[in-house]
Amino acid sequence: MKSRKLKHTRRRATILTAAATSAVAGVALLPNWNAGASTAAEPQVDAKTKAAFQSLADAVFTDRTNALVDQERHGGKKALAGRFSGKVELSSGIGRTEDAARKQLDDRRNRLASNGEKYSAGSTKVTLDRTQVKGRTAVVVVTENTTLTYAKVTGGEPGTTGFQAHHELTFRADRQGTWKVTKIRETGDGYLAVNQLAQPKTTTVAAKTTTTTPAAPRAAITKRPTAVPKKLTGGEYDYQAMAAYAEKYWTNYNPAYPNFNGAGAGGDCTNFVSQALKAGGWKHVPGYVYDYTRWFGTADIQSHSFVGVNEWSWFAQNSKRTTSLANVYQMDVGDVLQVDFNKDGSKDHTMIVTSRRNGVPYLTYHSTNTLRRSVTSIISSYPNAAYYAYRT
Repeated sequence: MKSRKLKHTRRRATILTAAATSAVAGVALLPNWNAGASTAAEPQVDAKTKAAFQSLADAVFTDRTNALVDQERHGGKKALAGRFSGKVELSSGIGRTEDAARKQLDDRRNRLASNGEKYSAGSTKVTLDRTQVKGRTAVVVVTENTTLTYAKVTGGEPGTTGFQAHHELTFRADRQGTWKVTKIRETGDGYLAVNQLAQPKTTTVAAKTTTTTPAAPRAAITKRPTAVPKKLTGGEYDYQAMAAYAEKYWTNYNPAYPNFNGAGAGGDCTNFVSQALKAGGWKHVPGYVYDYTRWFGTADIQSHSFVGVNEWSWFAQNSKRTTSLANVYQMDVGDVLQVDFNKDGSKDHTMIVTSRRNGVPYLTYHSTNTLRRSVTSIISSYPNAAYYAYRT
């Protein structure tokens, strides 16, 4: 739910699998055209055609995942999606776009490697959610589940990182009955997928006129300062319980709370982080839902500070439950990271640290559902954003 006076974008989040070779099999899954149909007839979309749509989508996103893996690219052969021909294939324009996308992800892989992070393997599986056909246009909605395996560069990395993303592909049939992908776009509120290409959408809004809301200082993203580790259990808060909650519900949402993903809902990222903090011992502060000095969330009612990116920051600072960290690499388990992607002064996204290995925090979040993504990966993807790190 969005504030009436500020944007509150709580983003979505992410996981897993499929053999890249499964996509190649899609070449054989061609539409079943009516015998003797004229070139002017509208093509039919049957089960085999839908399977070919799914296989091509699987190939596109498998190619993107492969571009991030630290191994020889495609063996010198064409990308998986480029091998489709006949009745279902990429348009020439999308083919060029995907070539550029893989180059961008190759560059990202190289930036990560220079910062000590590599992926040794990747697996992507795309499922078909629905297909809408009108005349010669088919709109195909799919869900991508991807897992990347961390290479042991330092020896302390987690096993994997995973995410779940949603996409929409538009196919157009030409007069010969060939369906070609003419558009690929991300859907939903989330955008922080590891193989995400475009910069996130942002909305400029008028600044709130109040002067009573505390402003958090930005955190540096230089690598890697000395960090003071936290006592994870046995204190006022149980940070291991926070991490355990987030890793349990990162993709299977807790039905005891509302889900703020979906059209007009604003995204679930801060709601999810608040739930994890509550699981680790943060107590409710009851009151008026619009009062940022209050903080509470149940199945029936939530304060804006429980679900809103900026309001959470205001509450966290005003209540003294957090202190600001000077550098994102100082974060430990249970700490919170927020991002203002376009530096317009209004924060866009909230994440929680669920692991710290060899000086690197790993974040879990909703809107794009994501498990244990390194802060190195995030700042490599969004180097021009403003970051705010909170010790909880």
